[in-house]
Formats: sequence, C-alpha cells, structure tokens
Amino acid sequence: MSQAKLLLIPVLLVLFSVPAFAEPPRNISFNNVKFEMEKGTPFDRKMLTPEIEKLVGKKIRIRGWILPGGQATGLTDFVLVRDNMECCFGPMAALFDCMIVKMVEGQTTDFTTRAITIDGIFDIREEKFPDGTWMAIYHLTAESVK
Repeated sequence: MSQAKLLLIPVLLVLFSVPAFAEPPRNISFNNVKFEMEKGTPFDRKMLTPEIEKLVGKKIRIRGWILPGGQATGLTDFVLVRDNMECCFGPMAALFDCMIVKMVEGQTTDFTTRAITIDGIFDIREEKFPDGTWMAIYHLTAESVK
C-alpha cells in the first residue's frame, strides 16, 4: 500500500466517526413549520403537514428572537419566537410561531434583543398552560446559539 493511502486512513476514520459530520443542519424558517389553524380552534396533531412531521429528530437551523423572561444570563432554556413583537403581530402569536428551546447539557446562552440563529434537533411535544390553553408544540434541543 502506498504511503499516501496509509496517511489517508486516519483522516477517514476521524471523519466517519464524528457525528457532527453526519448531518449538517437544514436551514428553515418559521414559515416551514406553519400549518392551517383557525383562531380559537383546538390543536390536533393531524393539522401538521407531512413536511413538518419529517423534521422530527432532524438537525435544523432557525432564526428568531428570545422571548424576554426573568433571567438575562446563563439561560439553559427559553422560548424562541418568530418576531420581536415590535410590529403588528403582538403577544397573541399563533401556536406555530414559537419553539421551546432547551440547551444541551453544559451549554448556556444570554438574552439579547437581537435576532439569533439556533442549530438543534427539532421535536414535537404538545404542552399546555395550567388553564388548558396551548403553550407550545415545537421543541428544539439547541447545540449552538449565535
């Protein structure tokens, strides 16, 4: 075997053993997770499109804003929203206009008023407020926040 081929073997072993190389994030926007839902209608998972369901378990990259909360630094979880609520949408956003973000173990981020980009694993889990109204259906396990 040639010396060049012998040098290539360790490089190939590293490339194929590192999960980060396995799947680059798919760039999406909140438009990709939008579905038909009339105001006041209760959510039913059947409302989700096949395209949305195909995102479950996939690495995505999405841009949005951190919904302000009580903590400014060291955030391990937060809500990512479609817009910064400075325009006509306001606080009564649609169910598909937010994602609950949980940082991977050992990672944190800080609140900012600027838009952020998140790489993470997309999931669908229905969560309600104590009064029974819907809080969120989309979840993201964040690997990075920029």
